[in-house]
Amino acid sequence: MSSLLFDNFNKYSRLTEEEFHLIEQVLTRKMVKKKKNLLNEGNICKYLFFVEKGALRSYTIDENGSEHIVQLAVEDYWIADLSSFITQTPGMLTIEAIEDCEVLLLPNPELERLYDAIPSLGTFFRKLYQRAYVHLQGRLHSSQRVSAEERYLELINSQPKIGTRIPLIYIASYLGITPESLSRIRKNVYNKS
Repeated sequence: MSSLLFDNFNKYSRLTEEEFHLIEQVLTRKMVKKKKNLLNEGNICKYLFFVEKGALRSYTIDENGSEHIVQLAVEDYWIADLSSFITQTPGMLTIEAIEDCEVLLLPNPELERLYDAIPSLGTFFRKLYQRAYVHLQGRLHSSQRVSAEERYLELINSQPKIGTRIPLIYIASYLGITPESLSRIRKNVYNKS
């Protein structure tokens, strides 16, 4: 089905082709048009989503109606409302396509069954969840102690596809700054180079 997904799994574990075939049997491919949602806030996240093509964002809306982006995902990334997925309770996030997307859906109940059949799959997702936690902790630390310009530079250096494909208004929200502040930062960075 997907050599991109096979390579992704093999970043943190070693799956045989037979094991990967078992995983493929429970996956569903979904085409998602730009601006359409994969998940709405308040719904239970029943799937982990693997991005084969396109870009997605997860976000929450505060009491003033402002969006706050939690995650940006392009090809070879996983995205979900992990809290909702793990607990199978109503979620806090909306997941929306920024571009037309091809996404693979891995359902929660089947994933739980696959953990028993493929022990290395449990290792993969444990490492994936650990990295997600470390990344979240790093973002929290950066938001409190690092300048917006440094956060922007870290983002575009660590994830260049995001810097070139994601609308600036979404990047600003992800960084926790206004679009106007991001424009000033980009101008300043450009003038320095």
